[in-house]
Amino acid sequence: MNCSMDLKAYIVGEVTEEEHRQIETHALACAECREELERLALTRDSLLLLRDEEMPRRIAFVSDKVFEPNWWQRLWNSGPRLGFASAAMLSAALLVHAFVRPPVNPALSQTELAQTEAQIEKEVGARVQAAVAKAVADSEVQQEKKTAAMLETAAKRFDVERRNLLSVAAGNSDMLYKQMVWTLRTSGQLGGGQ
Repeated sequence: MNCSMDLKAYIVGEVTEEEHRQIETHALACAECREELERLALTRDSLLLLRDEEMPRRIAFVSDKVFEPNWWQRLWNSGPRLGFASAAMLSAALLVHAFVRPPVNPALSQTELAQTEAQIEKEVGARVQAAVAKAVADSEVQQEKKTAAMLETAAKRFDVERRNLLSVAAGNSDMLYKQMVWTLRTSGQLGGGQ
C-alpha cells in the first residue's frame, strides 16, 4: 500500500475533523485502504467485545510462598519420606490389630484341637478327592473324544485304502482275464485261431 494515510489513528478516533474527511474520501477511491479500514474496524469491534479485566496489582515471584508446595506434596514427591510414612502407618495398623483382635482361648483342650484338625483334614480330603474325581472325569471325556476322532480318521483311511486295493485287484483280474483269453486264442484252444 503506497498511501500515507494514518488509518489506525482514524479507527481509534485520534484524528482531526479535516483528516477524518480526507481519509473517508480517499477510502472511497482506494480499494486497498478501504479493505484495510474494514480489517481494522473488525479488529476494533472484536476487542471491544472483550470484557474489561482488572490488571494484577502485584506480580508473584518464584521466591514467594505461593509457589512452595504443601506439606503433602513435599511428602508425596520425596521417596524416603514416603517410605517412612508408609512404614509408620503399617506399624500402627499392626499394633491396632494386635490390641483389637480377640484373644486366643488357652482353655481349649488338646482333644478339641485334635478334633478340629481331624474335621479340617476330612473336609480338605473330601474337597481334594472331589476335585481329583472331576479332573479325572474331564480327562476321560477328552480322551474318549480324541479316541473317537482317531478311530473315525482310521476308518476313513482304511475305507479309502480298501477301495484303492479293490480297484487295483479288479484291474489286475481284468488284465489276467485278457491275457488268458489271448493266450488261449493264440494257442488255438478257443477255436478262434484255426
